[in-house]
Order: sequence, then C-alpha cells, then structure tokens
Amino acid sequence: MKNPVCEELVIFQPASSDNENLRSWYTVNCVLNAILTITAIILNNVTIQALSKTSLLPKPLKVLLLNLAVSDLGVGLLVEPFYFGVLVKWLQRADSTDATCTSFLSTLYLFSAASLSGVMALSTDRFLAVHLHLRYQELVTHKRVVVVVISIWVFGAFLSLFHLWVSRNIFYMLVVIIGVVYLVFSAMFYFKIYFAVRRHRYQVQAQQVAQNGQLANAARLRKSAVAVFYVYLVFLLCYLPKICSFAVVVISDFSPSVKVFSSTSTTLLFLNSSLNPVIYCWRMRHVRRAVLDVVRNIFPSHN
Repeated sequence: MKNPVCEELVIFQPASSDNENLRSWYTVNCVLNAILTITAIILNNVTIQALSKTSLLPKPLKVLLLNLAVSDLGVGLLVEPFYFGVLVKWLQRADSTDATCTSFLSTLYLFSAASLSGVMALSTDRFLAVHLHLRYQELVTHKRVVVVVISIWVFGAFLSLFHLWVSRNIFYMLVVIIGVVYLVFSAMFYFKIYFAVRRHRYQVQAQQVAQNGQLANAARLRKSAVAVFYVYLVFLLCYLPKICSFAVVVISDFSPSVKVFSSTSTTLLFLNSSLNPVIYCWRMRHVRRAVLDVVRNIFPSHN
C-alpha cells in the first residue's frame, strides 16, 4: 500500500504523457537546487559564525537573526538534498522511497514554518523597538526572545507532524491561511514603522534638544528596520508563490502547467535561504564586518 505522504508528491511527478518540456524544466530545477544547496550551506554557516562573534547588535535582534540563519542552514543541509533526490528519481521515471518522501515533506514544513515565523518575529521586534523607545530594553529581554524562538520551533515541529494526520487539501488550506496572516501582519508592522520613524525624525529636528544623540538613535533604528524590511520583502517574493501554489493545487487539476508552477515555487522558496545572508551583509554594517573577519580567518592572506 502506497504511503499517503508519497501520494502527496506523486501528483507532481512527470507522467509518461507529459511532454519533454516538462521534464526539461524538472532537470533545470534539479541543477538549480544542487547549486542552492551549496550556497545555502556555505553562506549561512559563515553568517552564523559572524553573528555569534559580533557584540554590536542588540541581543534580541541578534538572537532572531541567528534563528533565521539556522533555519536557512537547515534548508540547505536537509530539505534541498531530499528534494534533489526526489527530482532525480522523477527524472529516472522511478518512484521515491517512503523514507525520502516523508523526510523531504517533514523537513520542508518544519524549516519553512520556522522561517515564516522567524520573519514575523523580526518584524514584530523592530516594530516594538520603534514604538516602545526606552521601554523596549525593559520589555523585550533576551530570555523572552529565547522563549519566542523555542516557540517558533515547537510550532514548526507541530506543523510538520500535523500534515501526516490530515488530508492534503485541509493541510494546504491551513498553510495558505497561516502564510497570508503572517505576511499581512508583517506588512502592517512595516507601514507603522515607516510612519513612526518619519514622525520621530521630524520631532527631534524640531526640538533641537539633545539632537545629536536622539538623531543617532533614530538613525540606528531606521537602518535596522530597513534591513529587516528587505529580509521581509525578499521573503515575500520567495514564499508567496509557494503559498499560492498550495491554493492552486486545491482548486485545480494537476496539469503540466500546475506541476511547473509548483516545482518552480519550491525552488524559489529555497532561493530565500541563500539570499538572506546576502541581505545581512548588504544592509547591516556590523554583520558585514564580522563576516569579513570570518572569511579572513578561513582564507588568511599570505605576505
């Protein structure tokens, strides 16, 4: 008897009646995932080392960035290799083993849920930093952020197991609802952050009292909020197609175009794990310096 988990994947397998263009597209996805596996592992490994060494970031922000980097590293180490194995089996016109199917989907939902919740936590953290001002350090403590991170992984584990207990369509609709809610709330936070930062800047400039210190603090908050906004924006571009693909699968048949859309959105989702470290280096000066130090230690210069 076929494992129900494998049946969830079989519907996306190229059928004998599918044209060669579909198989060619799966081959392209196979190559891209092999590349993304390497970049996700290397870039996130370096990022984790860099974040661990830097002491200039606020502790809550540092913990949340580390959490997101760990989930991205997990995608490169576990999820993408399993997906690569599934694609190779499909291209060989063979069925994947039950163990491969279960491992791929379980790790996919675990780390994807952790990433989704991690981005939501980052958005919430920057929103609180802008709106709470001096009360931020009092209310958003290191211990509380650690509790949030633990809760994120518990939720990811629950979602990973939940897909084994319910039908495919029910689980897909649940994912769509959770994804939309998270993304909408994050967008609302960034709108509020934008207007709050702009209002604070005008107020400080008008007061002309302790202007330099307040402007410097406002600038730091603005830069960190902008950096996290880029993380959210790239996350949105990479994850939204996959969320849409779940809805498409529920309401339509499994035509070649749906299979292409689903496989492409999965690869795009994995791309996010390689892009996040680039954003950290690009938008966060302290992280960029720490990454350069790590790279110099790995490849020391020889006079």
